[in-house]
This record gives sequence, structure tokens and C-alpha cells, in this order.
Amino acid sequence: MKLLSIAIPCYQSQDYMAHAIESLLPGGGEVEILVVDDGSRDETARIADDYERRYPGIVRAIHKENGGHGDAVMAGLRNATGLYFKVVDSDDWADAEAYPQVLSTLRSFADGSIDMLISNYIYDKAGARHKHVMSYHHALPRNRVFGWEETRRFRKGQYILMHSVIYRTQLLRSCGLDLPKHTFYVDELYVYVPLKDVRRMYYLDVDFYHYFIGREDQSVQEQVMIRRIDQALRVNRLLVSQVDPYAVEDIHKRRYMLNFLEIVTTVSSVLLTKSGTEENLQKKKELWDYIRSTNPAVYRTLRRRLLGRLVHLPGKPGRVMIVGGYKLAQKIFGFN
Repeated sequence: MKLLSIAIPCYQSQDYMAHAIESLLPGGGEVEILVVDDGSRDETARIADDYERRYPGIVRAIHKENGGHGDAVMAGLRNATGLYFKVVDSDDWADAEAYPQVLSTLRSFADGSIDMLISNYIYDKAGARHKHVMSYHHALPRNRVFGWEETRRFRKGQYILMHSVIYRTQLLRSCGLDLPKHTFYVDELYVYVPLKDVRRMYYLDVDFYHYFIGREDQSVQEQVMIRRIDQALRVNRLLVSQVDPYAVEDIHKRRYMLNFLEIVTTVSSVLLTKSGTEENLQKKKELWDYIRSTNPAVYRTLRRRLLGRLVHLPGKPGRVMIVGGYKLAQKIFGFN
């Protein structure tokens, strides 16, 4: 069994996937790199096969019909032989200095005794002089195993995302994770659904993952997100329907999961408001109506919180305040 399986979902990734793969090769024989070609029509498949030929036993090329990012992640998970599992997007990369520390830490838990390893990630935004680092040392104990009862409150904008986590592979397979096909933003489901089964965690305070932001067609670009808002709303609804935070006994875990739902729903609401169309304003109402009908307790919690009240400010002045607050958050947290 390998120590770590790393899936790289690739679609039309010929121009940048080599950087991601090369950054992971120093893991050597302990790591398997699963390059998942999601039905690409460019040179992605050939590049994947070439790396498999050059690095047998380390790189594996997986070819499949196009199913989207989540389907590629699930294909990687089905093929993984590693004790732990990580997703690295094809335009991102691992930090050369932090990578050995991550592997050393995982090696110390080769008995599978932790459910999730958390590390920092860097918003590597093209053209930005300052690279914002998302770290967790204010919220999590460092360099030791801990449970949810030892976590502290996360700051607004400080959430555990796909870039931060390495899960135990078997936990991902047994938690009911099933990412929908042809849907963007499923990374939110990937990191959220397994949390209900996560008990033992370890936080390694190193900047391991470089999250590149800057391609014009990137799914996290704001205008792209607005065009794909129906997919974001689908994920938002699945987050609400698939896991009930109030069924989670640990109150600290429940608090974190509610906070996660709050920020995802706020972003959906802000983007719908910012688009300015009557159709999207109606979709915002429908989203909140869905939450209320699916899980009234979650709805009451989200609606009475500050962000829930802000995104419901009425009329044009309310919309101006919502958009202004969002722009301020962009500057503070460095996202698109």
C-alpha cells in the first residue's frame, strides 16, 4: 500500500498540468500520482501517458469519458491504493519545502490513526505582489493529534477547503461521498460531507498548497461564477440536504459545519444579488425557501445571523450594501 494517493483531475490541461505533476514527483515511491484525464481533446491524455511511462509505479494515467471535476475526483478515489488521499488541481502545485514535512507527518501515522491532515494553502494570484496565506494556527492546535473539542472559533473567511485537507482514504469511501457529474464547485461537498465522520485530526502549520488564481476561464472567477450560478446553487442545496449539522453530536463540529454552510450560502446570495437580474433575485429567494423547507433548524440559524440578515436587506439600497460588503471582503481575504 502506498502512503499517499494524489489525484490530479485534468481537462484540457496540456498547458499547465506538467507543473502540478513535477511538483509532486519528489514524493518518490511512497506516493502515487493519479493523473485523471477527464475526456480531454487536447494533449492532456498524451502527457499523462508519457509521465506514466517515465515514472512507472509512481504516476498512473487514468482515462475516462468527460464527467466534470467531481467525477474525475471520484475516479481517482476509486483507483487509489494509498492510505491517505489528496486532490491537487491541474493548475495548482505543491510547495517544495513543505511537501517533505507533509510526507514525514503522514509517515508517523502509517497506522491510519488520523482521519484528516490539515495544512495551509497560498492564494497564488497572478500579478499580486502579496500572496495571501490561509492558515489555521488561531483555530487549531499545532503539531499534535486533536479532536473537535479542542478547536477554537474560525475567523470569517477562514475555512478548511479542499486545498487544505488530506483525508484517510477509507473514510472518504465509507462516508457516502458521491460528487455529481458535470457540476462545478463540488470541492465544497468534497470537504464538507466527510466531516461528519472525522474525529482525529492533525494540523501541520506549513504552506503546502499553491492555489493558482488568474486564468480568465477559471471557475472561481466572479463573472464565470455568475454565469454558472445554477451549478453553485445545486451544490449549495446538496450541502443542505446531504448532511444535517444538527444530527452531529459534537457541538464544536456542528458549529463549524453551520459556519461553513453560512459562508457558502452567503456567497451564493451575494452573487445572485450582484448580477442584478430579477431572475437571479428570484433564485435567491428560492434558495432560502429550499433551505427552510429542507432543514428548518438550519434555516433559522443562518437567517438570524449577521450575514443572513445582511443578504436580505431590502430594495436597491440593500443591494448596494450587500455588494459593497462583498467587495470589502474580497480585499481582506484575497479571493476573486
